[in-house]
Amino acid sequence: MTQDVLLTLGREALLLMVLASLPPIGASLVVGFLMSLFQATTQLQESTLSVVPKLCAAVLSLVLAGPWIAGQLTRFTHQLLTLIAEVAL
Repeated sequence: MTQDVLLTLGREALLLMVLASLPPIGASLVVGFLMSLFQATTQLQESTLSVVPKLCAAVLSLVLAGPWIAGQLTRFTHQLLTLIAEVAL
């Protein structure tokens, strides 16, 4: 395995990490912004009013994007195991 292959594999692993974490983080970001806007307009300063909807949005996004994330992780793991098998030869 050459250095170029290792660098490509590392770059793809980092990109996969970002893409797999994007749905829950993005959903939490959008819901957090909307809840902050709601709290600012109504002057409610309850901390759980912000945390619970963000948690629900993150879980919902993981349920919806879960099959896609699992498919991407499976593809990458298969690619990684194939490269490890080539090194052993």
